[in-house]
Amino acid sequence: MQSKIETLSTVRIQKTDDLYKVVDTLNRTLKENNLMFGLSLDDDDAETAVFTIYRT
Repeated sequence: MQSKIETLSTVRIQKTDDLYKVVDTLNRTLKENNLMFGLSLDDDDAETAVFTIYRT
């Protein structure tokens, strides 16, 4: 059985030091609903974070 990850939404927001805590809480709370959340830095702007919601 192969798992498929579907991107539901992506948004670019201003990076803050505690933003990862929100993503961690969402992942812990909603994993049973087949949702996963990602956070990365924008390739072109180190002050911008890319927040992505996935369905697993």
